[in-house]
Amino acid sequence: MAKLLEGKPVAEKIKEQIKQDVQSLKNKPVLASVQVGDNAGAEAYAKSQNKIALSLGIEYQFHKLPENITEKSLIEFMQKLNTDKFVNGIIVQMPLPQQIDYKRISQYISPDKDVEGMHPSNIGQIIFGKAQLIPCTPQAVMELLAQTGVDLYGKETVIVGHSEIVGKPLALLLLDKFATVTVCHIGTSKAGKLEEHVNKAEILIVAVGKVGLIKGEWIKEGAVVVDVGINRVNDKIVGDVEFEAAEKRASWITPVPGGVGPLTVTMLMRNLVTAAKLQQG
Repeated sequence: MAKLLEGKPVAEKIKEQIKQDVQSLKNKPVLASVQVGDNAGAEAYAKSQNKIALSLGIEYQFHKLPENITEKSLIEFMQKLNTDKFVNGIIVQMPLPQQIDYKRISQYISPDKDVEGMHPSNIGQIIFGKAQLIPCTPQAVMELLAQTGVDLYGKETVIVGHSEIVGKPLALLLLDKFATVTVCHIGTSKAGKLEEHVNKAEILIVAVGKVGLIKGEWIKEGAVVVDVGINRVNDKIVGDVEFEAAEKRASWITPVPGGVGPLTVTMLMRNLVTAAKLQQG
């Protein structure tokens, strides 16, 4: 039976370090959060960020912009935040309305204030193993893997899902640790080869958002399983992996909820403090 790889205890340890770092800064770090239009999910997430920020001694500025704002006007607003010397980090809440292209907007956040780590120059630094602002979810996954004590060197590591925010940057972070990385996606599934790859995984990370995509019996005995998926089924939150069956075969497994989730916002705050340190020299 697998040991549970829970995010909350790890997040609490990191928060203690963040509090110490905040106290050592010349000025209180400021995180600017931008939401466009009304969205209950985005507002709930922003409230959660605000609560955590306050508990860490971080100032949280919330900016709500009209639903019908043009992309040009939003970019102008971002550029004001970029030049505001009191703002250390910027996050744009998702989803954005149809007329706004997030990939384009993310390029207009100053790389030094990009606390989500998604600016092309920050992603590019991962290739050289020199990234300071790393995408939050991949960073959370790496923290959880470190908790297992498993040496990643040479391990057969399979990522299911190749998104820009999780799969692709995570593959680069794992390569930097000399893991042997395979990335699976819809093409793998359509070719009927997903089970074959999952079977080989000593480390399995799944980030797709599809209930029960990974069958429990596919899991290699003793594998470490990190389930990033979040799916709502009849008022219950579940992951992408069949948990009960996988738990019997894995050595470590993340619960959903309670695994990667609690760490993601903590990584955002850690990135903010890193950004503030860089800006304050």
